[in-house]
Amino acid sequence: MSPSHQLPKNYDIEEVETRWQDTWRDEDNYFDPASSKPRFIIDTPPPYPTGNFHIGNALNWCYIDFIARYKRMRGYNVMFPQGWDCHGLPTEVKVEETYGITKNDVPREKFREMCRDLTLSNIEKMRATMRRLGFSTDWSHEYITMLPDYYRKTQASFLQMLKAGDIYQSEHPVNFCTRCETAIAFAEVNYAPRTTKLNYFDFDGVEIATTRPELLAACVAVAVHPEDERYRGMKGKRLTVPIFGHDVPVIEDVAVDPEFGSGAVMICTFGDKTDVYWWKQHGLDLRKAIDRQGIMTATAAPYTGMSSEDCREAILADMEKAGILKRQEELEQRVGTCWRCKTPIEILSERQWFVRVHQDEILESARRVSWTPEHMFARMENWANSMEWDWCISRQRIFATPIPVWFCTACGEMVIPAEKDLPIDPTVDKPKAPCPKCGGSDFTGETDVLDTWMDSSISVLHVTGWDGTGKPPFFPAQIRPQGHDIIRTWAFYTILRAKALVGGHPWDEILVNGMVLGEDGFKMSKSRSNIISPEAIVGDYGADALRQWGAGGAATGSDIMFNWNDVVAASRFQTKLWNIFRFVMGHLEKGADPDAPVTELTDRWLLVRLSETVAEVTAAMEGYQFDRALRAIREFAWNTLADDYIEIVKGRLYAADSSRASACSALRMTMDVLCRLLAPIIPHFAEECYHNLAGESVHKEAWPDFSYADDEARRHGDLLVKTVAELRRYKHDKGMALNAPLGHVMIYAPEPVDDAGDAGRALNADARWSTGTPRLEEVVSGVDFNMAVIGPVLRKQARGFMQAVEALPPELLKNPPATVTVAGEDIPVPANSFTPKVAYRVAGEEVDVLTLGDVVVTIGHQP
Repeated sequence: MSPSHQLPKNYDIEEVETRWQDTWRDEDNYFDPASSKPRFIIDTPPPYPTGNFHIGNALNWCYIDFIARYKRMRGYNVMFPQGWDCHGLPTEVKVEETYGITKNDVPREKFREMCRDLTLSNIEKMRATMRRLGFSTDWSHEYITMLPDYYRKTQASFLQMLKAGDIYQSEHPVNFCTRCETAIAFAEVNYAPRTTKLNYFDFDGVEIATTRPELLAACVAVAVHPEDERYRGMKGKRLTVPIFGHDVPVIEDVAVDPEFGSGAVMICTFGDKTDVYWWKQHGLDLRKAIDRQGIMTATAAPYTGMSSEDCREAILADMEKAGILKRQEELEQRVGTCWRCKTPIEILSERQWFVRVHQDEILESARRVSWTPEHMFARMENWANSMEWDWCISRQRIFATPIPVWFCTACGEMVIPAEKDLPIDPTVDKPKAPCPKCGGSDFTGETDVLDTWMDSSISVLHVTGWDGTGKPPFFPAQIRPQGHDIIRTWAFYTILRAKALVGGHPWDEILVNGMVLGEDGFKMSKSRSNIISPEAIVGDYGADALRQWGAGGAATGSDIMFNWNDVVAASRFQTKLWNIFRFVMGHLEKGADPDAPVTELTDRWLLVRLSETVAEVTAAMEGYQFDRALRAIREFAWNTLADDYIEIVKGRLYAADSSRASACSALRMTMDVLCRLLAPIIPHFAEECYHNLAGESVHKEAWPDFSYADDEARRHGDLLVKTVAELRRYKHDKGMALNAPLGHVMIYAPEPVDDAGDAGRALNADARWSTGTPRLEEVVSGVDFNMAVIGPVLRKQARGFMQAVEALPPELLKNPPATVTVAGEDIPVPANSFTPKVAYRVAGEEVDVLTLGDVVVTIGHQP
């Protein structure tokens, strides 16, 4: 290629990307509430401000930015807000780790201040990464859930649902993390495999098998299956609990598995969800043997004060000493753990706040949302149908939205603030009026705080303009992009809350992306040392290469493996595009008429292919199939434009020919459209090229509405491209340089083709097109022997046989005789022992012949 002298030879990624990021204005991405354009509001995920915008975030935000940029080019008034989900365990745990403290070691307000300072510092770091990745965020709609303007709305939503009866307080078994000292919701329980021991022991004459002997003090019944013959007649009897001495009943329940252990199960409050079910079903007692710190209570005396792990070992030792421990077996099981600190959870009976889960209403709303990919709806449906308890929303932590409730010290009446007085902190603020029940003036503020999902689940209400009452002016949002890992949390809770608060579904569509896996195929984690940071990728290859990796790595909804080779390939594609662009600009600068009509076959063919590419990419972007969109762009740019079109038309571009203007017009049009197609995916590169081409920002241009239909150009152009490719292959096979002269070439095609001399210039040949078929004269010019046949069959007679065959006349070479004479002896001609070499002549000139379907090409030999 002959590049432009006005553009640098090499594309300087860091210089270009940094320059455009410094040039672009935040205001250009602001949502305009007064605009008459159709709205497109994105309910963007608010990440935890950890300080690290990890590669999974980067993938999700790439998808969001592709959509935002594309929709702006399609004429939409786009809101691409950025939120920060500040509250909750992740921040508290990080503060505790950083300062080597627990939340109880410093005053409550001091701990909050430490959390706020860490959060603000982390947000600044993450903002910088997001800007470096080129995201077109609407920073005018940034929100931070720990700030009063936002958590006022969280508190307002709590009070509205409380008044409607959708929030209540009750003592109920909950999942509890004894490390974090807080209740957690079912959706926050992760499961991990572990090997434990199944302990068989004598329980007052009945053999019991348990993995949790430390819960023996909390045993409230023994259950057996009603059809288990081993325990016939046991129902209603009372057994004495070993070591602890209290009596418990024997009950029957069909949920007991006779095949597990001994078939007899001790029910403890609480070992697992099944214990909770039995406890409710049979109205059993409640015995609390483990407290919130994971320490054994007075109920477990004489083991009071021990950790649950130490208690387990002590009880097993005492069982063995008493002679009631019969045997132990290893058992593989999946254990529920805290999503944050990985500590095994306990099920404790605690007074907590709950949100009522109305599965039918939630699923009805979820069905009104369009799911991409469609199969992700099944995850929502399965989760909703599996909910056994209501959503526990209270947490025994500090850094979170306070629950806006007081209790009258005198009579216990619950007192709530007026919504106009929000936000409030009941541990600091006091009610503005006396107790409505007894007139008392002394109150105790609720010290529990709200689950952080209570904040983030109203993100869609916030970004659509909710003021805490009524239906937001821009509700519902148009799309929710998120990972499949938070369908059961963020998606589920948002649908629940939107239905409860404003009576509708929160978005028109939900787009679900997959997770990023390390190069080892496993989910990225510190323990596997397979984490790659976006900064590391951008530092070496730039933001646009990372964005290409995100677009092309996997279909929407599928997990994507990070692979450095994919990033390298993306960078090489940009190098290829830059070389194409420099070549084109070099020719456009040579006095090309920008208004010249496109007249020549090859140029028209290019525009047909460009039109098809626009249609393909547009359809892909509409369906959020970014991999398909990028693949179509790459195939067009690399194969159609560079390998086919430019290589064919290059000679005309260098020629002082009137048809050159047609090629320049086609190229100008193609580069204009190609920059626009690339703009949502690689915005820096597209901006650099388009600014050099048109002197404008590509991000202020419309999406290409380019359509070019020319059936003749398509047919003839495809034929031209195929023919030139085959003739190049012919040169390669002959050991010829691609620019070596080829001589006289005749192309016989079903239709007359006028290629303006492009084939001849591309092949360095006197190439002409003709209709009909050539008058070929077939001439035998020699023999090819098959030694694999001749050698084994004829052995010493092989040389004489070949000489005899070479002496045969041409007609016998084509139709071999049964025998040939060698040294006076007739020798049978073995099957497949030779084939005649056939040459062709046209009008007495020897030619080579290529047959390409219904096209025949003759190539005259060079003199």
